[in-house]
Amino acid sequence: MRISEKSTDLDGLHPGTSAVAATAGSSDPVAPLVVLLHGRGSSEREIIALADHLPPGPAYAAVRAPIPEGGGYAWFANRGIGRPVAESLTASMAWFRTWLDTVAPAGRPVVLVGFSGGAAFAGGLVLADPQRFSGAAILYGTLPFDAGVPVTPARLAGLPVFVAQGDQDKVIPPELLDRTWNYLLTDSAAPAYARRDPGGHQISGQTLRELGGWIHERLSFLARSGADEGTTGGHWSALPDGTLSHRAGQRPTVSWTIPQEQRTDNAPVDLQEKLFARISSLAGVSTSQSVISVPGARGLMIKPEPDAPKDAFLVPSAGEFAHQHPSHDGSLHLALPPQLAADAIAKGWAVAHPLAGIRLARGMVMVYGPRDENELHVVAAMVETSHAYATGPDADRL
Repeated sequence: MRISEKSTDLDGLHPGTSAVAATAGSSDPVAPLVVLLHGRGSSEREIIALADHLPPGPAYAAVRAPIPEGGGYAWFANRGIGRPVAESLTASMAWFRTWLDTVAPAGRPVVLVGFSGGAAFAGGLVLADPQRFSGAAILYGTLPFDAGVPVTPARLAGLPVFVAQGDQDKVIPPELLDRTWNYLLTDSAAPAYARRDPGGHQISGQTLRELGGWIHERLSFLARSGADEGTTGGHWSALPDGTLSHRAGQRPTVSWTIPQEQRTDNAPVDLQEKLFARISSLAGVSTSQSVISVPGARGLMIKPEPDAPKDAFLVPSAGEFAHQHPSHDGSLHLALPPQLAADAIAKGWAVAHPLAGIRLARGMVMVYGPRDENELHVVAAMVETSHAYATGPDADRL
């Protein structure tokens, strides 16, 4: 482990405070960077110890928060536990970005790992500028709600997030933990890999092991696939005017573990069969047991063209671009262009797959099963758009 100090003026936001960082792992200045953000009252010297339990390959840095507090340091002033003062959070984020820009110019992958108060700070950073980061782990903490950063639908589309909470956490108010969990796993549009531990406000061994695997797979995906695509633009090739409407009503309940399942508000079986008849008759499609899903899931496959995007398939080697889950569930998994995946989630039709951009296609979503004839036509058109994405030449016109 190395302790280094870089002097940055901080534009007067925290006068006299320079950025102090503990570092570990790779010293390659272009290696992916994992930044560890400590909790309130702690310091960089404590959280850098996590690097010994995380995968080799990246560089690790733990930055000391700029505000002295309780024998340690804090990222922002609080209105109450888990409730940052907006002006303080804004100032600390600007201070942090000054440091980050010196060590990780644009193009270098950066993953944030924040614990407790550091989780709120990591959340503020990614909500303020989601395109700047390649992933974020929100560990045993809350997002900074009502603190000047946007918490809007699809704000984190395409940004993989690892979220862990203790079911007996007595530090963070439960309503903030619930709000964080619900937002990250639904409206944020983030591919969210989630864990709930039978314990309190501390990182469990199993969470640390799974976090290490998640970091490794995310960075491996980026090394194979290159930089993420944007999440704006595009149109629905099989919908009138290329526009997706908003789905009526509340989102159904979806499992947060894998396999991902729709558990409430399921599609009537007769509509599931009508939908399958329509989508299985798309040009060049064959059907069989899904290569990737649960027994009874019906896969839709085509022969991939040489110029077809790899992200257009759930299983590229099998040409599987979509599948429909068994009748007790009735939802579907599709591969969509990332910008359309974000649109589908924002408008209430879908939720991101936890491993999208980690192990699976960046735009992999679970689309809720249709509840009536109108929804059947919309969902079928979404599958048709996925089919067009997978057939190659039409992909650029989506």
